[in-house]
Amino acid sequence: MVKINLSRLMGERKLKISDVARDTGLNRGTITRLYHETAERVELEAIEKLCIYLECDVEDLIEIQE
Repeated sequence: MVKINLSRLMGERKLKISDVARDTGLNRGTITRLYHETAERVELEAIEKLCIYLECDVEDLIEIQE
């Protein structure tokens, strides 16, 4: 199972979905789906922008759980 840690990362930084959407240029719907872990696919560009914005590695944002 793929676990998206966006809500945890945003919570640690006290960020809102609207803040991330505005600052990254990503669609609010994309961020919302990742935040609530309902996304079925993600563009690599979105992952890259989120990692740069949150100053984290891909492994911090996405992990595989058994």
